[in-house]
Amino acid sequence: MKLKQRVVLLAILLVIFIFTKVFLLDNLEASAASREDQRAFQRALSGLRVALEPRLEHTLQSPWEIATQWVVPREVYPEDTPEMGAVLHAMATKRIVKADVGYKGTQLKALLILEGGQKVVFKPKRYARDYIVEGEPYAGYDRHNAEVAAFHLDRILGFRRAPLVVGRFVNLRTEIKPVATEQLLGTFMTVGNNTCFYGKCYYCRETEPACAEGDMMEGSVTLWLPDVWPLQKHRHPWGRTYREGKLAR
Repeated sequence: MKLKQRVVLLAILLVIFIFTKVFLLDNLEASAASREDQRAFQRALSGLRVALEPRLEHTLQSPWEIATQWVVPREVYPEDTPEMGAVLHAMATKRIVKADVGYKGTQLKALLILEGGQKVVFKPKRYARDYIVEGEPYAGYDRHNAEVAAFHLDRILGFRRAPLVVGRFVNLRTEIKPVATEQLLGTFMTVGNNTCFYGKCYYCRETEPACAEGDMMEGSVTLWLPDVWPLQKHRHPWGRTYREGKLAR
């Protein structure tokens, strides 16, 4: 091989070597960055994970009193909440001592009083997890698990302004009916082998009840804000009406 050809071949090999080294270094740096991203994600996930357990490590031994003290003008719960799991556990397990029709609104819900005097809002399951609601954005019913998702998204984003929500199964026959008011009890019915109720709200109808599977009903439980904090109504800047061609103010 002539000297000129050898030089050209060496130059090509050198260029290949340099590009290979740069590529490998880039990949190693990218892999290291990816691993660090994964570690950061796992740390964040670990900080957000909530274990539902009844134990309270607080001078106050009432989960309701603890949750009441969390509320301040700009947030519903603090960033560091070691008692969060105990409060959510209480919401999911405490005995129901009274059940009434839900607070006014468009969607079916029940107002429950839990042991210790805490108000919560129970929103029943209306759809299977994979059911798709077709039609307008306002078509169909609210999904109970959307309430749970909204609360945890609020935690992830660090807003801390959504009320606490947890999923719960209730036995309508043994847990709700014995403590229900006459107004709520009057909306109960049996459809097939399932216990159902339709409650009171703007769009609640006897022909569209929420039904349990037998007597067991899945739903979401939302913690009622302390009564010392009155709510103000603010008009939504992107409000809409439900009438064709009619615009909101």
